[in-house]
Amino acid sequence: MDREDLRAAQQPLKDRYRDEPDSARITLRATGTLGEEVSCSVATGAAMAEAGLHPATGGDGLSVCSGDMLLQALVACAGVTLRAVATSLDIPVRAGAVRAEGDLDFRGTLAVSKEVPVGFSAIRLRFDLDSDASEEQLETLKRLTERYCVVYQTLASPPTLSVSAAAAHS
Repeated sequence: MDREDLRAAQQPLKDRYRDEPDSARITLRATGTLGEEVSCSVATGAAMAEAGLHPATGGDGLSVCSGDMLLQALVACAGVTLRAVATSLDIPVRAGAVRAEGDLDFRGTLAVSKEVPVGFSAIRLRFDLDSDASEEQLETLKRLTERYCVVYQTLASPPTLSVSAAAAHS
């Protein structure tokens, strides 16, 4: 996809969203099925992923870790966003790698210490690009990728969360 193809695909959507703001609001959904032992199968659209305990919490390492999946979602979203920004601004990027690292202290997750928070304490996102882009263009790519990456922005400014549970009695 080149710059013109991207603009041609996005312009009608942008126009519609300006004219009909409610049409831009959608709800994404993810579903999972509780599995045997300590696991949950999640449909990713292309395949089924079975999530389980990380080995640091007693898992066997055969199931995917949901923490890894969160970082993978960030990498995927940031990579797609960077490509779209580069294409839109005609910044040459031949190839590249996107990496995310997150720091966890499992004492929180395993209730070993109430002082240790549950979850990532830090996440680092890095782009290693094969590009002739100037430092200014690279800074623009980074800034706009941060601004428009859905997963990045969700982590940076967490949404309101709620949880509910219901039991079906048979």
